[in-house]
Amino acid sequence: MQTNDTLGSTPQRTDAHWNRRRILAAARRKLGDDPDVSLDSIARTAGVARRTLYGHFSSRQRLVAELTREAGRALQQAFGAPPATDADPIETMTRMVLAAWAVGDQYRMLISLGRRHPGDETIRAALAPARREAIATIRRGQHRGVFADHVPAPVLAQALEALLLALAAENTACAWADPTGEAAATAFLVAAGVAPRTAARRVRDVVRRGPAAGAG
Repeated sequence: MQTNDTLGSTPQRTDAHWNRRRILAAARRKLGDDPDVSLDSIARTAGVARRTLYGHFSSRQRLVAELTREAGRALQQAFGAPPATDADPIETMTRMVLAAWAVGDQYRMLISLGRRHPGDETIRAALAPARREAIATIRRGQHRGVFADHVPAPVLAQALEALLLALAAENTACAWADPTGEAAATAFLVAAGVAPRTAARRVRDVVRRGPAAGAG
């Protein structure tokens, strides 16, 4: 026979589950805007008491570590398998930008934290695959003459990452609306050295075709 304690446990577990989700969602947004945001601010945004936040995450480090692991998994799923070495660099880069845009707050938070705390191995490990792929794609595009080669590929990759972060922040702030990432991908390609009309056309083609074969 179920006791009152047993009957009451399910709503309690449900409340705890939703509180945890609200805390993580609020932390992604707030840390994306300000990597040094206080836990009090995160708790207020999540609509929970500070003690509730600490009941789920006993320290800021534990909260950031959980978010980093979550964001790393989301990035891996969004990017899917690495492209073939002979893949079209413009299409590959477009798909990378659209994938990062789809991840949204997780991507923005990781980049913000990574820039603020460059020595954090967990954050570096989460970002490393995407950054390696971006540098390799830019280098391949430079060799083919489709991307600008006035700076080395790693430097251009960092500059383009900063551009994408700024665009994501503006989109989150509702200064402009780009739900699919099409405008961001076009701006990204133009900054990489692709002619504006060509960039817009190539992005539209990728969006129209949808996910690549074998994409995760």
